[in-house]
Amino acid sequence: MLEGVYVDTIMNHNTTRPYPQQPQEVSGITLGQGAIYRYSLPEADYPTLIIVEPLYDDDKNFIPPGYYELALNDDKDFLLLIQSKHPVAIIPVFKVEFDANEPARLNNKKYKKQLKKEAREKKETNEKRAKVGMPPVEDFVYKEATIEYDKDGDYYLIKYQRGTIKAWGAIKK
Repeated sequence: MLEGVYVDTIMNHNTTRPYPQQPQEVSGITLGQGAIYRYSLPEADYPTLIIVEPLYDDDKNFIPPGYYELALNDDKDFLLLIQSKHPVAIIPVFKVEFDANEPARLNNKKYKKQLKKEAREKKETNEKRAKVGMPPVEDFVYKEATIEYDKDGDYYLIKYQRGTIKAWGAIKK
C-alpha cells in the first residue's frame, strides 16, 4: 500500500515527469473538432439558469437541481422555467426594465446605414460559409439569468436579462 502511494507521488512530481502523462491532442484531432462539437445543436435563444439545490414550496412540490432555460412571455407578466423544451414552472414577474435609449439609437440614420453595411458583409460571409458546409454567423445577444435566496422575505429572487430587457421574478418558499 505504502509502495503504491510512494510510486504515484514520485511519478507525478514536476521534476520527474515535466510533460503531461497523456497527449493533449490524440491522433491529430484538436479540441472542438470532434463530432460532438461540430454537429451539436445551436445555442438556445434564452439565458440558462443553474439551480444548485432543490426548490421546495409549502405543498412539498419541488424543482430538482439542473440547467434550465429562462424565457419571458410576450406580455412580460411571467418567466417560464424550461427544461428540455418542456415548461417546468411559471414565475410571476414583479419588475420589468427596458433601455429607454434603444428606440432612438435604432432610428438614427448613421446607425441604420452601418446596419445595412454589416448586413451586406454578413450575407457575403454566410454565403461563403454555406459553400463549405458551415453554419451561418448569428448576431450576439447578451443573455444572463441568476437566482438568489432572500432570507428576510423567504423567497428566491430570479433575475433575467436578454438584450436590453431586464425582468425580476420571485418564487415564494
